Amino acid sequence: MTVILKTMSSDEFQRYLDYAIENFANGQITSGNWKQEGAINRAAEEHKRLLPDGQNTDNNYLFTILDGDLKVGMVWLAKKDDNKGVIYDINIWKDNQGKGYGKQAMKQVEIIAKEIGVKMIRLHVFGHNKVARGLYEQLGYVETNIKMEKLL
Repeated sequence: MTVILKTMSSDEFQRYLDYAIENFANGQITSGNWKQEGAINRAAEEHKRLLPDGQNTDNNYLFTILDGDLKVGMVWLAKKDDNKGVIYDINIWKDNQGKGYGKQAMKQVEIIAKEIGVKMIRLHVFGHNKVARGLYEQLGYVETNIKMEKLL
């Protein structure tokens, strides 16, 4: 397996954005943060806020994750003014999950982050996403905040 990150094309970005808005809304609903009603609009607004110029928004790097010619996923890295990076999104497409692509892609993101001057990377992971949490812990990420709830 040779994982590389390639800057998204305009078509890839549009397909990703459609997917990302729905996926983000569903994550917020599953986590109990948002109600179903209006979730898609809220997710679209959040993506517009973070990417006002779409894939051409300064200091945002959107990549297709490739294994040879096979598109296995995507990752979105942003560089903030304080030289901290944020991984806003990483997805390995369903047919490619569990094959090590996420781990390899995260290592490639770290290389790119260093090249653009990032000194620390943050990310958010939903509490219910145990697979992703395990991967990030393996890669040396540590929990900095934990929010807990109980439905009565």
